[in-house]
Amino acid sequence: MFVTNQPPVDLSSATKLRIEDLNVYYGSFHAIKHASLLVPENCVMALIGPSGCGKSTFIRALDRLHDLTPNARVQGRVLLDDEDIYAPGVDPVSIRHRIGMVFQRPNPFPKSIFENVVYGPRIHGERNRKTLLAIAERSLRHAALWDEVKDRLDKPAMTLSGGQQQRLCIARALAVDPEVILMDEPASALDPIATSKIEDLIDDLKREYTVVIVTHSMQQAARISDYTAFFLMGELIETDTTAAIFTKPKDRRTEEYITGRYG
Repeated sequence: MFVTNQPPVDLSSATKLRIEDLNVYYGSFHAIKHASLLVPENCVMALIGPSGCGKSTFIRALDRLHDLTPNARVQGRVLLDDEDIYAPGVDPVSIRHRIGMVFQRPNPFPKSIFENVVYGPRIHGERNRKTLLAIAERSLRHAALWDEVKDRLDKPAMTLSGGQQQRLCIARALAVDPEVILMDEPASALDPIATSKIEDLIDDLKREYTVVIVTHSMQQAARISDYTAFFLMGELIETDTTAAIFTKPKDRRTEEYITGRYG
């Protein structure tokens, strides 16, 4: 029987996330089955697999977003710097402060560009205008958007292009100083030019953050990730360096997916 979920870890890097025997249920449906994964610090981990295989369900469990889903339940452990985010007494809001999420489609609030970025800091009690302006500039610079919007921060976020809106959502996630950024197919609704900008941004972000990205594109995973995890029918089949997954996969099912025999 093939033993899954044993990714190699660069011992020079600390482990930022450790997922142990994770199970996710929607009612009686077993969506994620006994998945275990190590995510090193300051890397990009890509989650790949055919549609409906559990990638989005898995990544949402890393931010306790299933707490907000009726009939969903999570079993197992997700450790962020050795702290179990599902332990009794852990505040989900504090976890979402440390782990940011960017969704598939840009979802800016019906507010100005500035108010979108500083929404999180305001929620956490920051009121000083000078501090908020500094947070907005820093976050927008990190999201490679500052030069494009610095003269129109008071304009509605909805006036931005789709790619700019997605980078604005990334800036909004960065504004609360997270340690991990989760991205669920962040470029799937964007054109090739906007996609390229998002990919360049992800490469820059890993210098300061740990990034876990769900992608429907194997080419994108190959371009931007250091590690890749392959999911199939709710199971984490194989994890390795991206180079190894795409050139020397250990599991036949991974090879069949990579070579396009299904999916």
